[in-house]
Amino acid sequence: MADIDTGIEVGTELPTTPVHVTRADLVRYAGASGDFNPIHWSDRVAGEVGLPGVIAHGMLTMALAGRFVSAWAGDPSAVRGLSVRFTRPVVVPDDEEGALVELAGTVTGIADAAGGGRLATVTVKAVFEGRTVLGKAVAEVLVP
Repeated sequence: MADIDTGIEVGTELPTTPVHVTRADLVRYAGASGDFNPIHWSDRVAGEVGLPGVIAHGMLTMALAGRFVSAWAGDPSAVRGLSVRFTRPVVVPDDEEGALVELAGTVTGIADAAGGGRLATVTVKAVFEGRTVLGKAVAEVLVP
């Protein structure tokens, strides 16, 4: 990955990145996280609890936002913080394409960082089926 553009400023937009989340991704995430709640793999259980279908783990959706920001930064260690609120579920169909989540971001602030460099505040937008699925998603990224 390329180094982050040193000429960033407030208003800089991160390129929109589409991510497909499949049921296979949910299985891998469940194994890695230990979260085997059946709402993440069973249509029957998801329906019984009032969900429209199997949903992605909220923390998986947050991880996608983190990966998006760290890819932009070019170095995962540059991401100093990430916070989100889960606002809507990502319903993952049982097919090869999965659910399309579109990630975008905008630099909304830049400040001097302790120890040198600058700290960029990035507001992240995660959209599924035209609706935001992460609210108040903000990352702090150390930039040159």
